[in-house]
Amino acid sequence: MQTYRLGKTGPEVSAIGLGCMGMSGMYGPSDRAESIATIHAALDAGVNLLDTGDFYGMGHNEMLIGEALKGRRRENAIISVKFGALRDPAGGWGGIDARPVAVKNFLAYSLQRLGVDYIDIYRPARLDPNVSIEDTVGAIADLVKSGYVRHIGLSEVGAETIRRAATVAPIVDLQIEYSLISRSIEEKILPATRELGISITAYGVLSRGLISGHWQKGQAAAGDFRAYSPRFQDGNIEQNLALVEKLREIAEAKSVSVAQIAIAWVAAKGKDIVPLIGARRRDRLTEALGSRAVDLSAEDFEAIERAVPKDAAAGGRYPEQMLQHMDSEK
Repeated sequence: MQTYRLGKTGPEVSAIGLGCMGMSGMYGPSDRAESIATIHAALDAGVNLLDTGDFYGMGHNEMLIGEALKGRRRENAIISVKFGALRDPAGGWGGIDARPVAVKNFLAYSLQRLGVDYIDIYRPARLDPNVSIEDTVGAIADLVKSGYVRHIGLSEVGAETIRRAATVAPIVDLQIEYSLISRSIEEKILPATRELGISITAYGVLSRGLISGHWQKGQAAAGDFRAYSPRFQDGNIEQNLALVEKLREIAEAKSVSVAQIAIAWVAAKGKDIVPLIGARRRDRLTEALGSRAVDLSAEDFEAIERAVPKDAAAGGRYPEQMLQHMDSEK
């Protein structure tokens, strides 16, 4: 597996990372044994970047990763953790808490659930509107000095916030959605990260399965985030799946899958961009890893652009009330 350094001072990570959120219920039920087997298969294939959040399944995801890592060499896994999102017992959302005292509290619980004594990359899940990014990053920087955190990352913040954060401490990466149908970072955010020497860890490269080539209308079950996501709703899903069929023609001409084309497109956008693959099963992981062998020519890029033009997707990537509170959308 090819590796890249995150940012100017970050760790060497695999060219593809494993996003583990879906193993803890966001997309409906998942199989615990298969999830652990998928993490093991990823590590065995050279995938060392494991991405999670302390609020995924209210701690379930961290405990799952901790179980999967038992008996493995700690240094073979780069664990990236998002913190700050508040949940309630019913699974609802209660905003963001990125106060310095909360940062240290969240970290203490993450270390325990993961069964490790340090986190490789620690990042606020979103910008706390009541706390300056300088204070939040400063608190993480204190944890770096004390050895509990190795590197600092950001998530879903805009160019101005990135610049402010970088004045406090080195930022190794920005985690943000980026795919063929979510390309808003190209205007301001990506130029800012490249100017500052900050990498992108791109989640949603298959737009939560929408452009995987496997999704069908009405597939989302109760409790699945996609049941509420605008791009999966009637009136939007039909247009979006039509884009997928155009992409399928290109994939079939190259004897690869739709998912492999979509992942390869993101990966080809620069060595500073690492796609995070949300595979919950080993077969989906194997398919995603196959994208590393997909070579896209200039003609392929032109064909993909014609099939899926920028801003061609119907519906926002999150419900409007969520987008209003996302710094990256301002």
